[in-house]
Amino acid sequence: MRAVVTGAAGFIGSTLTDLLLAEGHEVVGVDNFDDYYSGKMRFLSRHLENKDFKLMEVDILDLDALRQCFEDADVVFHLAAQAGVRISVKDPLRSHHANTTGTLNVLLAARDEGVKRVVSSSSSSVYGNAVRLPAREIDPAVPISPYAASKLAAEYYCTLFYKLYGLQSVSLRYFTVYGPRQRPDMAIRIFTDRALDGLRPQIFGDGEQTRDFTFITDVVRAIRRCADCPDPKGEPLNICSGSTVSVNQVVSSILKAVGREDLRPEYLPPQPGDVDHTWGDNSKARELLGWRPEVKIDEGLSRFVDWYRKEGRI
Repeated sequence: MRAVVTGAAGFIGSTLTDLLLAEGHEVVGVDNFDDYYSGKMRFLSRHLENKDFKLMEVDILDLDALRQCFEDADVVFHLAAQAGVRISVKDPLRSHHANTTGTLNVLLAARDEGVKRVVSSSSSSVYGNAVRLPAREIDPAVPISPYAASKLAAEYYCTLFYKLYGLQSVSLRYFTVYGPRQRPDMAIRIFTDRALDGLRPQIFGDGEQTRDFTFITDVVRAIRRCADCPDPKGEPLNICSGSTVSVNQVVSSILKAVGREDLRPEYLPPQPGDVDHTWGDNSKARELLGWRPEVKIDEGLSRFVDWYRKEGRI
């Protein structure tokens, strides 16, 4: 299989690239190495001499360059994005350009180059404050942030390209993904970083908001299976653990793993755009992909803290 991974240097993209190359596939990695956060190249450096890996420094807003990247590809795993609810509240256009226009470009390039399937990245944030929990793919999507709106618009384009042009696609609604290599702006990494420095964790809100945390290795297994599963027909698919835990519980587990249970959280006002609860029903993914999550939250947090002590602070 010849696969293209957009956002190949990022948290999920680099971990997926590792898996694909380990399986013996050809991988074209696409990344623009923007300034949102630095140091991503180290996640790909060990592959640079691999004959099956080609790295292209390309922005997904450059349609002509994307077409060249997609030549002879069987599948495109689209992970390039402007992540983050809070930055989208400050700069909605940045999220729209990267997530909506960028995804449209990916679909156009894939259509024009005869790519069979696009596995696109969406987000559980499209549900907003979900009308019921756990959320199912048939439930209403009611975004409450520009980030969520940009992701939902990208989903609509995926469905449209399937219906209009027959381009097979699926939009994966990731719930809170965590683990080694996660971005510096993500809560688990921030909590861990502060604890290691002997600083109190800062929690926005009362900490009783809940999240469906999904470990990175479970997520990339699901993404990989989307290349071979039956035609997903341009529809969304929840990728989640199917269980939920409060932010207070997560902070407590991190402090225990770090050995700083003496630190007490500091509570700050809630942030605009943050939802109260996320919890997904993953039965559709189990059926379509033959997949199930394996890593429980305490084990996943322990793995992350161990990685962060050894490599994450470099």
